[in-house]
Amino acid sequence: MTGAMGVALITGGGTGVGAATAELLARRGWSVAINYSRSADAAKSTAEICRRHGVRSIVLQGDVSKDEDCRRVVAATVEQFGGIDLLVNSAGTMQVTKFSDLALQNADEIQRVYGVNVIGPYQMGRAAQPYLAASGRGAIVNISSISGETGSGSSIAYVLSKGALNTLTVAFSRLFAPSIRVNAVVPGMIDTEWFTGNGVETETFAGMRQRFLEASALGRISSAQEIAGAVVYVGVDATAMTGQSLTIDAGFLLGKPPLPSK
Repeated sequence: MTGAMGVALITGGGTGVGAATAELLARRGWSVAINYSRSADAAKSTAEICRRHGVRSIVLQGDVSKDEDCRRVVAATVEQFGGIDLLVNSAGTMQVTKFSDLALQNADEIQRVYGVNVIGPYQMGRAAQPYLAASGRGAIVNISSISGETGSGSSIAYVLSKGALNTLTVAFSRLFAPSIRVNAVVPGMIDTEWFTGNGVETETFAGMRQRFLEASALGRISSAQEIAGAVVYVGVDATAMTGQSLTIDAGFLLGKPPLPSK
């Protein structure tokens, strides 16, 4: 490998958790391939930040819902760096609808969301598998969501996709063992532009944010950097961990501590 520490391929690596993960890995000496679909300027900016840490970083456009793009992105990464040690499936999309209005949850929208959130990680994992296996320490980290556990979120399509991604994580961990570890990081709400960038109105997002703050045990929201720390831990440091989903949600699923009894 040309990376002093390793080579990482990050889908959706130009913004949010993907970008934070790329920078954290670069700080640790990893070479980073940053895939993006639409955010070219953000991806180039993230790559430049990575290079300032003295590592190599490339930018690769590709839509993970398209198998030919997945294969091309993986091949370009291997051509540039000689292999892949870590695949982070951070690319994601959502449908924003009134959750109870099932008339808006049509098959086309569900398939569109599935294409990026489930089929994308499947195709990326399939394309990268031979190179990750050859690494000797290959790992995949899928970025999921607590929506896949709670059954609530921005839409039925999104909830279904994240539940399926959690199942894919377990299936791949069995299929790719013992040469590749496969895990998921499961965030709650993150303080990024993810929601507003996917069509949630600013006022609506502010209400969602406040409700999350009030419900979480820690009374706060995770940053992209905190989620990235979990991604790097699971993908690099937790060498005996596979088939697991690590929840980082500021205690949202836990809820507020009960009042002490009198």
